[in-house]
Amino acid sequence: MIAHIRPATALFFLTLSFAFCSCKHKTVGTERGFYYWKSDAYNLENTEADVLKKLTVKKLYVKFFEVEYSKVFGVRPTSKSSLNFHYQANGDLSPDITIIPVVFIKNDVFTNTKQEDINSLAENILFLIAKRYKEHGNQDSVFHEIQFDCDWTASTKEKYFALLKYLKKLTGKIISCTLRMYPYKYPELMGVPPVDRVTLMCYNLNNPLENENKNSILDVDEIAKYLSTKKVYPLHLDIVLPLNSWMLCFQNNQFVGMLHNQDDISLFAEPVKPLWYRVTKDTMVSNIFIREGDKIKFEEVNEDELKKVTTLLKSKLNLSGTTTISFLHLDKTS
Repeated sequence: MIAHIRPATALFFLTLSFAFCSCKHKTVGTERGFYYWKSDAYNLENTEADVLKKLTVKKLYVKFFEVEYSKVFGVRPTSKSSLNFHYQANGDLSPDITIIPVVFIKNDVFTNTKQEDINSLAENILFLIAKRYKEHGNQDSVFHEIQFDCDWTASTKEKYFALLKYLKKLTGKIISCTLRMYPYKYPELMGVPPVDRVTLMCYNLNNPLENENKNSILDVDEIAKYLSTKKVYPLHLDIVLPLNSWMLCFQNNQFVGMLHNQDDISLFAEPVKPLWYRVTKDTMVSNIFIREGDKIKFEEVNEDELKKVTTLLKSKLNLSGTTTISFLHLDKTS
């Protein structure tokens, strides 16, 4: 579930990166990053490019494609981005911004892939990354890091880690991966991935459909539970924070879909209790027809919660070197 950045409020959120400059009584260098998670057509809007320029963003993590398994087609790439790098070549985007390809791999890929086929999977992934660059006149040397996003489990870690290790051997590039809170707290169970650096995902710890009283996007108390460990994670840590908002629509207490809407929710719904709204008129939102009386759970990230989680992370994480503070995700349509 992905939501969007509001460029008008981006300045406040990105100034949070400065808050990490002093962490656990030592100086930590920071740089700013964004995730760009659209599938299909990939063209930065002028508004988005302006945000990156004004805020001196150094890294743009771009989802190139996903890898999934199906009984019919086996392991295959899906949700591919149709990349277009003209904005950087034409000077619309600062040449100082490093574009980092990200590949999302669904965990069932590894439950349905034999150990002896892992190397072939790695080679196919690299082939497709290079192909996407060359289709737009770019050479392999353009990118120096590849990031992988996978919600691995204790039962799939061996195959996933073998893939990462072989990718490092093949490319010699920086290999990074995302790290969810559970494997951060329990590395003895979940293992430590064989990568150069990890990006700690500080969001989405609750199921948005299960606990009606909690904000599933950013719950500071829930994050604190995973940071209670005194162990020092053995890899370089980067951080990604959310700039999410979404509306979950329920009809007759049954979930019917997620609404992405640029308008103020008050135009078609009224608040009934924290996080919850009642639809006041029949209307069409995000291609879903909502009726008067339907319920909407509206979750968003506010400044106060981001300040709290920043303070918490500073006090608990053992950051060092230059830490990339990134935000999910860059999109003018919010």
